[in-house]
Amino acid sequence: MALQRPKGTQDHLPDGSPKLSRDVQASAFAFVQDTARRVLERAGAQFIHTPLFEEAELVKRGVGGSTDIVRKEMFTVYYFGDHGGYVLRPEGTASIVRAYLQNGLKQLPAPLKLWTHGPMFRAENVQKGRLRQFHQVDYEVLGSEGPLVDAEAIWLMWEVVRELGLTGVRVKLGSIGDPEDREAYNAYLRDLFTPHVERLSDDSKDRLTRNPMRILDSKSEGDQALIRELNVKPMLDFLGEEARAHFEAVQRSLTAWDIPYDIDPSIVRGLDYYRRTAWELHHEGVGAKSALGGGGRYDGLAAQLGGPEVPGIGWAFGIERLLLALEAEGVAFPEPGGPLLFLAAMDEENVGLAARVALQGRRVARVEFAYRALKPGNAFKEADRRRARYAAIIGSDEAARGVLNLKNLASGEQQEVALADLNTFLAERV
Repeated sequence: MALQRPKGTQDHLPDGSPKLSRDVQASAFAFVQDTARRVLERAGAQFIHTPLFEEAELVKRGVGGSTDIVRKEMFTVYYFGDHGGYVLRPEGTASIVRAYLQNGLKQLPAPLKLWTHGPMFRAENVQKGRLRQFHQVDYEVLGSEGPLVDAEAIWLMWEVVRELGLTGVRVKLGSIGDPEDREAYNAYLRDLFTPHVERLSDDSKDRLTRNPMRILDSKSEGDQALIRELNVKPMLDFLGEEARAHFEAVQRSLTAWDIPYDIDPSIVRGLDYYRRTAWELHHEGVGAKSALGGGGRYDGLAAQLGGPEVPGIGWAFGIERLLLALEAEGVAFPEPGGPLLFLAAMDEENVGLAARVALQGRRVARVEFAYRALKPGNAFKEADRRRARYAAIIGSDEAARGVLNLKNLASGEQQEVALADLNTFLAERV
């Protein structure tokens, strides 16, 4: 049997590939990443890379031992002795906060804005918009607890999507309050669900003791039916005075910046280090769930990982899910460009000269060349196929005089350029 890629993964293929039905065009991926880079770095974010695998203990603390990700979906890379082993990272936040603490990034000016993109891994059921290896754009801000930082983070997520051309999205905004607010809410949930414990799924029975807020995120239809039946009060009803003032300040900024949003009381983050602002970005065209991504404030995470108290907030979206949304809206990606110049020799003795001229030109522009001699008609066909802007054919006359006769393939215009002036000509047209 022919070898196949692993289930739940995709190949990212070059432009013009004959089969893209279940794969991704690499230029579309690059389009998303380049757009994110442009938007985020304009706001002062700096790029960071972290390893594809981390210690399992970091992921357990950073994602939460009671989550499905840790309990059911982690890919183990290596395990030995009493060491907890290593796992492929299921998300980016824990790794970035670990890098922040380990490398003394607190010494940099605050708030420190960081961003990254790359593959994440979860061993889950494969369906539309849900893969085992997927890719995220991740943005994190460390060192500030002000509501303006929260609002800016939401604006940046919205701005990346807007610059990509996506329109059918909405922000769902919530708050999970301060630790004392969460404690009061968890006590309320325990009192509410305990008389109905036998109707809960096995996972939610465990959550009832450990972390009742996680019940509200349950994937069990029975759990969700019980939640509706009991008419569970939202977390927003339990916000303290400071958390409510913070939430209202975030809303004022979003309104002032013309970011449309809906208050969604159902948005929760069940882990103890989460604080206050939480949100999701939704689009109906992505499949099983409409969320493209989301974010939240996690002021307690650095301490949970063994460091000092460092306020933080961040978000991530899945690139594959975003591409599905762009496809659903019919958003056209920019046409991939070809070389600025394609060179071909008319005879074998000048193939080496064409190569040498191409290498020279690559110092300022994308230049490609034919690796064997071509007749003029075939050379121009090859230049068109590669989507080149200019083409030149080197024969014995051009070689002797040290010139190129450059043809603009769009207009048909031709002009002679000395080899010594080629880079100047190309640099003016990049």
